[in-house]
Amino acid sequence: MIQRTHLLKEIRTAFETVPIVSLLGPRQVGKTTLAHAFAQGLTGRVDVYDLESPIDLRRLSVPQMALSEPADWIVIDEIQRKPELFEILRVLADRHDAKTRFLILGSASPTLVRGVTESLAGRVAFIDVPGLSLTETAADTLRKLWLDGGFPRAFLAPDSRVGQKWREDFIRTFLERDIPELGIRVPSETLRRFWMMVAHYHGQVWNGAEFGRSLGTSESTARRYLDILAGAYVVRVLPPWFENIGKRQVKSPKIYVRDSGLLHTLLGIDSAHALMGHPKAGASWEGFALEQTLVHLGARNAFFWSTHAGAELDLLVTLGGKRFGFEFKLSDAPGTTRSMHTAIESLGLEKLFVIYPGTAAYPLAPQIHAAPLTDLPTLIGGAL
Repeated sequence: MIQRTHLLKEIRTAFETVPIVSLLGPRQVGKTTLAHAFAQGLTGRVDVYDLESPIDLRRLSVPQMALSEPADWIVIDEIQRKPELFEILRVLADRHDAKTRFLILGSASPTLVRGVTESLAGRVAFIDVPGLSLTETAADTLRKLWLDGGFPRAFLAPDSRVGQKWREDFIRTFLERDIPELGIRVPSETLRRFWMMVAHYHGQVWNGAEFGRSLGTSESTARRYLDILAGAYVVRVLPPWFENIGKRQVKSPKIYVRDSGLLHTLLGIDSAHALMGHPKAGASWEGFALEQTLVHLGARNAFFWSTHAGAELDLLVTLGGKRFGFEFKLSDAPGTTRSMHTAIESLGLEKLFVIYPGTAAYPLAPQIHAAPLTDLPTLIGGAL
C-alpha cells in the first residue's frame, strides 16, 4: 500500500482547530483507505459508519441517538447518501461539552458541498484527496503515472490491460450508478457523450455554445453537465485571470479531465506508444503536469491567463504576495516564447517555470527557468 503521509498530517493538523474534517474526492481515489490509516493511529473509542453498508445504514436509522454515543472519534464514509446528517453534526459539534471528533468522507458531489456549506460553516475543514502524485509513487514512475493515472487500483494493477479494464468499469459505474445516487437525473449516455467531448477539448477554453450545439441542447444545459462532472472531481474547470492591463483577455475557463488515465481511456489511448503518437499528447501532458503542480500548490488561487492577441500562461498562482507562472511543455528541451515574456511583463511575474518531462533544470532567461516535473517539490519548497 502506498503511504500518503502528507494527507495524514493534513488531517491531524485540521483537527487541532475544528471538530469536523471532510475528505473530498472522486470515488475510488483512496479516501476510505486514508481514513482507516488515520483511525489506526488514534487512541480512544472509534466508531466507523460506511453508508454503502445496509447494516451501518440501520445503525443510523435514529442518527442523533447513534452519533451521541460516547465515542472519541466517528468516521462516516459516503456521507452524501444521508444529507440529513449534516444538520445533526452541526448540533453535536456545537454542544459546549462536545469532545467527539468527526471525519466525514464524500465523493465531492454538489449535494455534499451544498449541505456542508449550509450546515457546518466554521466547524469543518475541507481536505481534497487527489489521485496519487509523483512524491507518493517515486520519480521513476512518471511515465507510468502519466499513462495510467492516479487512481490507486488502476496504477497498481498488475498490467496495463487490467488497469484499462478498471478505468472502463469506473466510467460506466460512475455514470450509471454514482451520478443517479446523487439525485441527478441525466441519461448516462448523454453524460458519457459530454464527458468524451470534454476529453477532446481537454486543455482548451470552454465554449458552452459549441458544446450545446453538438449535444443538441442549450448552452445552460451544457454548463450544468460541466458543473456535475466538476462537482464530482472528474473534470477541472480552471478559471481565467483578468485585470485592467490594456489588453483584451479571455474570460472563459479552461477545462481538463482531471485524471490522465481516465482522459486516455476516454480518448481510446491504451499504450505509451499510442499516447506519444496522439494529437492530444501535448494537452495530456499539460493536464497531468497541472494536476501534479496543484497537489503541491493547492487549487484555490490557481488561474490561467490568455489574451485575444495570443499571449497565454498555463497556470498563474500567488505565493507570499508574489506572482509565479507555469508553462507545461511536452518537449525534450523547451525554450522561451514571446508569449512567456509578454506574461512576465503584463502580469508582473516573479518567475516563470517551464515544466517538462526531462531530467535537467536550467535557466532560459533571467526570470524563466526550465525544470523537470520530478523537481517540483524541491522547486516549490525552495525557489518559490
